[in-house]
Amino acid sequence: MNFGDIVELEFGVPVGSEAGFLRPGVVLTGDAFLRYRPSSVFVVPLTSTHRTFPSHIQIDADHGNGLQETSYAMVEQLRSVAVERCAPSSGNVGPTITHQLLDIVSMIMGMP
Repeated sequence: MNFGDIVELEFGVPVGSEAGFLRPGVVLTGDAFLRYRPSSVFVVPLTSTHRTFPSHIQIDADHGNGLQETSYAMVEQLRSVAVERCAPSSGNVGPTITHQLLDIVSMIMGMP
């Protein structure tokens, strides 16, 4: 597993507007930390539903990321999940998308 990988995982039964059920997500745990083989990682869930939220990033399907359709990263739904929940990676979103995701995480967290 690497920073920016797309993994499929079971997010469980949602409460309210949480992302839930089986869906892909983007790993946002940094590679430097992943070398320590953590028991949990940060993942941003994806949806195929287009909404005009400023915290959503469009990810077009391509061979590099393994997505089957255009998806939208719901950055406001960032969560920590057990590594055991994550299926092997289907691909990676690459540096452009991961930097956009991190910019939104910074905005949400109030970081400069």
